[in-house]
Amino acid sequence: MPTIGPGSFILIVILAILIFGPQKLPELGKAAGRTLREFKNATRGLADDESEKKKEDQ
Repeated sequence: MPTIGPGSFILIVILAILIFGPQKLPELGKAAGRTLREFKNATRGLADDESEKKKEDQ
């Protein structure tokens, strides 16, 4: 899987600023962070459920 190089990253940032504007970017970052946090908590809950289920089966 190819990685994003510094040139590509700069291009993505410039496009994001042009599309969303500099005032919307912090809000989008916060929303993305909240979404990732919720996803992480949900997957942690699933992993905990699986480990409990395995303990019960043994």
